[in-house]
Amino acid sequence: MLRRRTFVRSALVAAAASPILARAPRVLAKPTSLRFGQPFAFSFDSLVERARKLATQPYKAPYKAMPEVVSRIDYDVHGKIKWRSELSLFADASTPNSFPVTFFHVGQFFPKAIKMHELREGQAREILYDPEYFDMPADSIARKLPADAGFAGFQFKESRARADWKTQDWVAVLGASYFRTIGPLNQYGLSARGIALNTTAKTPEEFPDFTEFYLEPSKSAHDPQIIYALLDGPSVTGAYRIACHRTVGVVTEVENALFFRKDVEQLGIAPLTSMYWFGENDRQYRFDWRPEVHDSDGLAIWNGNGERIWRPLNNPSRVVTSSFQDKGPKGFGLLQRDRCYDHYLDGINYDKRASAWIEPLSDFGEGSVKLIEIPTDDEIHDNIVSFFTPSAPVKAGSALRYKYKIHWLADQPNPATNVARVVATRIGRGGEPGKPRQPRGIAKFVLEFAGKPLDSLPNTDKVTADIWSSSGKTTPQPWRPDVFVEQVGSTKRWRVQFDLSYTGNDPIELRVFLKKGPDNAALTETWLYQFEPR
Repeated sequence: MLRRRTFVRSALVAAAASPILARAPRVLAKPTSLRFGQPFAFSFDSLVERARKLATQPYKAPYKAMPEVVSRIDYDVHGKIKWRSELSLFADASTPNSFPVTFFHVGQFFPKAIKMHELREGQAREILYDPEYFDMPADSIARKLPADAGFAGFQFKESRARADWKTQDWVAVLGASYFRTIGPLNQYGLSARGIALNTTAKTPEEFPDFTEFYLEPSKSAHDPQIIYALLDGPSVTGAYRIACHRTVGVVTEVENALFFRKDVEQLGIAPLTSMYWFGENDRQYRFDWRPEVHDSDGLAIWNGNGERIWRPLNNPSRVVTSSFQDKGPKGFGLLQRDRCYDHYLDGINYDKRASAWIEPLSDFGEGSVKLIEIPTDDEIHDNIVSFFTPSAPVKAGSALRYKYKIHWLADQPNPATNVARVVATRIGRGGEPGKPRQPRGIAKFVLEFAGKPLDSLPNTDKVTADIWSSSGKTTPQPWRPDVFVEQVGSTKRWRVQFDLSYTGNDPIELRVFLKKGPDNAALTETWLYQFEPR
């Protein structure tokens, strides 16, 4: 760095000493097109082979240009650095069916340089970085960076057939192996990751990076936009193919090949990351002016046995890991089920945040769906993580391959039609109303279910609740000991109410579903909850 400063100073002195240069200083024109490196053959198979060989070599961290400068490119500074839309990749006449691509500048939260490539007809060309691809204020600290600072990520803009394509994007890839989409309601929310390593293990969590991208344009209006990516980290390498389908929402089809340099204590496949601060089930009085604040409100699972599960999210007082054992899950995801604006009352569109549903296309085998809930006191932190963890240990030298879809929709793509779903979880003080002193250690739970087959049931039908708790005692309402379940007024919703008596402060697991008939057939999905006495 010192030598570079010396070189620049010497160059300026030489320029001042030259009468010609002093009279006519050279003005660099802004580039009118992207610059590319030499083309080379590329295929997914060759990327897989590169990842395999890379896993046999020592790990090298990605390049970071002038960390002391990049660390000063904070949120506000970065927001003023704009890509020049006329330089967008795939925005020319040769790619009429594709979506233009723009690139992110490096910054405080994403300082690592990533190699970007254009891919056409099996030939790849590196997109050579140039700071003049970006418009930025004259006094921006980013202007101090060297010419090899590199890109931090990219985004797909909407189709050029739309007049607003320059300002509207639908996929963003930025930071480590994170990516996300706007879903069908045009609002970013939760994110996906290429992989999760040791999220709740005894060893520190690891965040491998996508270090190279190869972007291939759509061949027709019905074909996806293809992303190839090389993953690298201290414990793992990987090759990824991500096909991005712009449909009613967005579907990203992920195929990966993973190679391990080291033993991994906890491997997370198809990880999702979201935010949950508070909702209807755990909002504290005067905690915040809004009724609810979250990107997702629950984890949905369709397990290998066909059971449908709904687990409302919590903001716990300590890190909580929940494991749902399974073999060959049919799907799982973090969903935003509550779509009512009045439940949020905020102009940042929490009611429109995308849900993300994982659909395995290869056999995930035996393992568990993990849910990690981390305490937070603000909405700026992603504190919810979910992924599938295989039961088999992951050893150095091993190789794994997975294939799955991520459906970024308003709801899961295959909702159950044979059972109703949970539509509300409310918790309050237990005991009999009207008494001046309510007993301690009693919580009231009020759950509501809706959908087939409850829609067609008359209020006179005998519907019962199957209720289980890991500790404590569940009881019916003390003033109506014969009623657990009832239809909600003239609606098609059904409600179950019960009290939970408990002692101590240890978390309590709860399980509830509605049933009917001599065979006690399930009418609803299974509600699971971890109650934390406070």
